[in-house]
Amino acid sequence: MDGYLDSYAPVGLLVLVGLLIVGGGLFANRLLRPRRPNAGPGKRDTYECGLDPVPGGWAQMHIRYYLYAYLYLLFAVEAVFLFPWALVYLKGGMTVITEMAIFVGVLALGLLYAWRKRALTWQ
Repeated sequence: MDGYLDSYAPVGLLVLVGLLIVGGGLFANRLLRPRRPNAGPGKRDTYECGLDPVPGGWAQMHIRYYLYAYLYLLFAVEAVFLFPWALVYLKGGMTVITEMAIFVGVLALGLLYAWRKRALTWQ
């Protein structure tokens, strides 16, 4: 049993070193940071990506930001499925090639739809 527990010593040492590095960084930050809680009139103002904050309310964002993010996410995630296919398409024969052609066709239809709806033009 002693030999079994000794095999975990490097893991425990690594966890201890990691905790010491993180704790040391947090401690150094606490020692070296400036202590000026009320440094200026704008210190506690909210910052919203370059937009002037609206006091007591919220700033309205244009829907195109969300549409671009959604389209990017959609096509980026779908593109991830192309990589495993590229590794195994030679072994699968025509069935795999046909399935991937349908998959890419559906992606192309989605891109064509977004293009026709003028979702990709920045105004």
